[in-house]
Order: sequence, then structure tokens, then C-alpha cells
Amino acid sequence: MTEANSNSKLHSPNGFPRRSVLRGSAAAAVLAGTAVALPGVAVPSARAVPRHGAGRGRDVAIFGGGMAGLSAAHELTERGFGVTVYEPSRLGGKAYSHDVPGTARGGRLALPGEHGFRFFPGCYQHVPDTMERIPVGSSNVRERHLVDVESAVIAFDDAGYAPTTAPASIMGFVQHANEIVTLDNLRNAFMTGLEFVVDVPLPELAFFVTRELIIATSCTERRIGQWENQSWMQFVKSKGKSRAYQRYLVGALTRALVAAKPDTASARTIGQIGLALATSATGLISGYDAGLVHGGVDRILNRPTTHAWIDPWVAHLRGRGVRFEMGTGLARLTLARGRIGGAQLSSGASVDADWYVAAMPIDRLRPLLSPELITADPSLAGIHALKDDWMVGIQYFLSRRADMPPSHIAALGTPWALTGLFQARPWNVDFGREYGDGRVKDCLSIDISEWEKPGILYGKPARQCTRQEIAREVWAQMSRAMNSGARKILRSEEIVTWSLDPGITWSPSIANATPLMVNTAGSYKNRPHAYTSIPNLFIGGDHVRSNIDLATMEGANESGRRVTNAIIAAADSPARAATVFPLWELPMLEPLKQIDRDRYRAGLPHILDV
Repeated sequence: MTEANSNSKLHSPNGFPRRSVLRGSAAAAVLAGTAVALPGVAVPSARAVPRHGAGRGRDVAIFGGGMAGLSAAHELTERGFGVTVYEPSRLGGKAYSHDVPGTARGGRLALPGEHGFRFFPGCYQHVPDTMERIPVGSSNVRERHLVDVESAVIAFDDAGYAPTTAPASIMGFVQHANEIVTLDNLRNAFMTGLEFVVDVPLPELAFFVTRELIIATSCTERRIGQWENQSWMQFVKSKGKSRAYQRYLVGALTRALVAAKPDTASARTIGQIGLALATSATGLISGYDAGLVHGGVDRILNRPTTHAWIDPWVAHLRGRGVRFEMGTGLARLTLARGRIGGAQLSSGASVDADWYVAAMPIDRLRPLLSPELITADPSLAGIHALKDDWMVGIQYFLSRRADMPPSHIAALGTPWALTGLFQARPWNVDFGREYGDGRVKDCLSIDISEWEKPGILYGKPARQCTRQEIAREVWAQMSRAMNSGARKILRSEEIVTWSLDPGITWSPSIANATPLMVNTAGSYKNRPHAYTSIPNLFIGGDHVRSNIDLATMEGANESGRRVTNAIIAAADSPARAATVFPLWELPMLEPLKQIDRDRYRAGLPHILDV
């Protein structure tokens, strides 16, 4: 019995987690990989994987040890393939966390830095499923380290608004009622609510809700054929609306939820992920392990990502026979008789495998797409048209523990689109005892999602700032939003130290080692499938077509499963397919989607699109 299957409570007899053993139409939807689990729906990302019948080899070379590469390695090794992962820098990719250099004292751990704080919404299915299959002692990563954050702080970068703490579920309200139902918070909520109603006219608010209803009741054909080719700002018809409609409903909400720019992001992508978030929160879909009653809408890891997840994952994969070659990456792929004949590493060594997986970000994949590879598969040329952007994190280590419930912070309207999280309380850790030199009692981890707009201190975008200027600017923006109520939440004198993602460098000019692909309008056609027309070459990463359709660790994990299924098909392997979860949608919407399908085929607009 393998270590992965030793916990009988967590696994079914065939060694797969019980929650992934689906039946009937749900199983059919999962194995088909359709975008939504409803009858008669298919999208380009869900095309059947072609069986090349090209061979039965079992040796797989995966180039890239990020989320996609590790996910593919996990699924393939469970199915008897021999896997070697080649990684030039660190395992975990954008999910890694790091020790802040020189901060460990007195037997404590170094202060924990992150590429950005973690957010696992209730509509994520692939990542939690993988976590459930990574053992940690007698438990697993999901049970031990994935925890609910049952409240949220909404702050606004505008006069008249005060930061408000709101429960994310009924359970969250019960757990934190004494902190939510306070005179201070109720006053803030009343002030902010009144200001919002004044600034965003009710007709505009109703119009915005109607636009999301249009997405919810649009057929898949319209989503792909029409909404994919509009930006979110165009779709919600922002032009001519109030400043608050444009700034908060359209701009800030989009940036806070999915870190996307509303003026360029695909309306289909934004609308569909917004629908998934809302659907998971209802608790009406059993496929989503979340709901307004019991919570799970917002989850985080309760320790630094590498400690809680990546290290146990890599140890588990090593135990199953996966080999890791560190310090070297893919430099060149050689084409021979229509197939990949070999690969050359940056170290100069050569790799000979049966199957080759390029599981790397688009900025590292593009230079490898030689003219001969694109000639062999012209669809790969679309990768050059994909766009990426910056979203990285900064951590402020504070001398006082935050006196607010575990909450994600959405600082709406801040120039640099800031979101954050105080970590000590949701981690349930004594920071002074666990990390640093004993002075740090909490960590405010903040994501910076906008690098092109001027800040409030220096009048410069983040890309033109020094490291020190970024730290001061982010603190100033977050403080202006969080301290606008009667109580001062952030105090500069409490900063012990801070750490910006080391992927940002200034030599000779500012650069980011970990850019993120962004789903711009019309970009879906340029995104690759997990398989290619080259029979033994496969693509993994958050840029691969997926059901989640967003550049996230969930999308990257899904791509690793799609790579696995493509290799199974190409090798004519009898192994069971890796589970690919759909985005579940409410069945009651299907009759309305069928009406829209008929209208779309007849060349008519959506019935609500007036």
C-alpha cells in the first residue's frame, strides 16, 4: 500500500479521493471537460483529446516545476509514467513562498515572504482535490492547512466611505458577531452604504446586476462568439455612467476579485468567473464545497505556501518516483520527422524522452517556439499574441497583532488596486514566538495589481518607482483607505520591517521574473490546448485553455490534468483519465440558455441586451 493510499477515510478503494468519484451525468461532464456541467454544452476547450496512436512509451520530461508541472507530474506518476521535472530556479512557480533573508533569530523561523497572499475561492476544485492527495502525517494538506476566512473588509479610496467588516457566511457571522456587530463597524457600514447609494444611482446598480444576469443566461455559443470579443468595460457599458459606477462597480470590483483590468479583460472571462464565485457562494451546487451557511467561500493556507503545500507535495512526488533536476531549464526543442526528437537544457545537457511537456510561463515559452515548431503546429503562433501583466506581493511585518476578525481586505479604488490580508489570526499563530526576532506580532500581506497608474505620494506608477518608494506608496494607499473611519487601523510606527517579492529587480531597470498572463478580449483563440499537432509535445500552464478560464493556480492545475489526459490518449494507455472538473452552473438557468441559443443562432441579441 502506497503512502498516498494509506488513509482509508480519505480515499476510495481505487486510490482516488472519494469526492472525485462522480456518477452519472456529472461524471460524464467531468470526463468530457465541458466548461459548464449542463446538457448539450460544449466549447472549444472541451474538444476530445485526439488519439495519435504514436507509441506506448512511459518516459515523460516536464520542463517547469510550477503549478502546472507539479500537477502533471502528480497525475502521471499515479498512472505509472516515469516523470522527470526540470526546473531552473524554484519549485512551486508563482505559488512559492520565501524566507526573508537574515530575519531568523533565537531558534525562530525566518519571516515569511510570499509572491502574494493566497486566495482559494469556493469555486476552486482542482487545487483542493490535489491537496487532499498530498499526505501530511496522518492527514493531508487540504485538511490540515486549508482554512476558511469567514469575513471580509471592504475599504474605499474616497472621502465619505469607511472600511466595513462583513461576514462571508452565516457561520462567519456566528463566529465573529462580537467583532462585526460593534457600534464602530455598524456606523461605518451605515456611512458607506449611504454614500454608495448616493454615488451610484439605483438605476445604474440595477443595470449592472442585469449585465451579470445576461452572462448567467447566455448560451455558451454567445459567450464564446460575442462576449469573448468585448472587454468587460464595454460589456457593462461603463461609458456615460457615474464616476462611482466606473470606479467601483466596474473597475475596483474587477481588480479586487480577479486582478484583471476591466478595459482590456474579456467580458466572457470576467462574467463567467464572477458567476462561478456567486454560484459557489449559494451552496446550491454540491460540486462546490462552499455555501453562505457553512462557509468555504474564501479560503487560505494557514502557513507559508511552501511550508504548508509545496514542500509536502514535492516530498510526496519524490516518494512516488518523480525525479527533480534543479538549476536547469529548457533551452531548445529539436524536431525530427514531425516529432520532438530531443531537448537541450540550459546546462548544455540533452534530454531524450517519449513525451515532452512545456509547463512554463508564456514569457519563457515564446522564445522556444522556433519557426519549425510553428510550421509543425501553426496554432502555437497564437502564443506570441498573448499578453502578460504584473501582480506581486509585499509584506509589512508589524509590532502589533491586528484586532479584527480574519478577513481579506479589498481596498477598492486604490490607484495600485490593492488587496490584503492580516495573517497572524487566520494562521492561528503567535508570530513573535514562531517567526523573526520576537518583535513581529502580525504580517499584513498586500497584493499590488496595478503597475501603470500614478500613486499618491510620488505621482509615479509602480514600474517607475524604487523599492523603497513602492513600500512607502503601498502603505500610504492602504492607510488612506483603511483609516478613513473613526478608528486608525494602520500605524506607520508599527512597521518593524517589510519585504517586497524578490522577483522584482532593478538591474539595470525594473523587471519582474514572474509576470501573469491576462485574459484580454479576443485572446481565447490564441491560447493553446494541452496537446499539440506535434504528437509527443504538450503544453501546461495557466495560459492553456481551461474551464476556469483565468490565469490562476487553479487553471494551471487543471492544465496539468489536461496534459495527463492528452499523454494517456497519445500513448494509448489504459490508465484512468485525470479528473477535470467543470464550472458548475445552476440547472434552473438552462431553459433560459436554450432560448438564448435559439436567438443567437437566428442572429438575434440576448433578450435582456437592450
